[in-house]
Amino acid sequence: MSRQGFRCLLGNVLLLGLTLAIVGPAQAQSKPERVASLNLCTDQLLLALADRSQIASLSRLARDPSMAFLSDQAAGIPLNDSSAEATLFSRPDLVLAGTYGQQDQVALLRRQGLDVLSLGPWAGLEDGRGQIRTLARRLGHPDRGEALIARIDAALERAKEIVKPKRSILVYERGGWVIAPHSPLSEILVHMGFRLHEALDPAQGGVARLEAIVTTPPDFMLVDAASRQAVDNGTALFAHPALAESVPLDRRLALPSKLTICGGASTPVAIDTLGAEVRAKVR
Repeated sequence: MSRQGFRCLLGNVLLLGLTLAIVGPAQAQSKPERVASLNLCTDQLLLALADRSQIASLSRLARDPSMAFLSDQAAGIPLNDSSAEATLFSRPDLVLAGTYGQQDQVALLRRQGLDVLSLGPWAGLEDGRGQIRTLARRLGHPDRGEALIARIDAALERAKEIVKPKRSILVYERGGWVIAPHSPLSEILVHMGFRLHEALDPAQGGVARLEAIVTTPPDFMLVDAASRQAVDNGTALFAHPALAESVPLDRRLALPSKLTICGGASTPVAIDTLGAEVRAKVR
């Protein structure tokens, strides 16, 4: 082959490689038309960011108004049982799953060639922003992702340092569970000006003994709004006389749990709702 012919061939090879580099990823990441969500939190993000016509199915929790912030938007959308078998049968072109308790389903779906995006609980607000951007771009609606992030950031700005001077606060959940200091909700509370009460040693989250809280009570306590009524063992603790004396009701901030179970569309509402509680009760 002549030198000129070799150069021509090399040029064609390089051009082909460049074409594949440009077209290949675009084809691989084409806008999905049938998206199935197997997890409550991916349900909420999908409802917030996708076209309704893109949603093939949601998890069974998507219509539960006690847990799903966007339960009203889930009306009329098919529900799935979160199983790999049913998902395979429906043949979506994108599957959204959680990272806890769904590893086997995810592995099976991927082995069968399905495109699966796993999204875990938010490690923090920046992690949440990253998840929103990732999913919004994958769905073909990056502008919706940026708009949701802007709403979260605007809510944060409204709530910045509204607690002066710093007061201690403990997030106390069903059964005496205390959230870890590295979580979106803890981050929001610190952003507002609170100091996180150390009920655990080490403070990594877990069940805190009532005695430890009563002995050194926080200035304020953040609880689920449903805890005002003791309906089972998990909520009976909130009505304990010793806790009522050390942290009375006027020092308890209440927030509906469906605002904090999942990050996403509920997050700016959670920040604003908590901000209203703070302004009404923290003096």
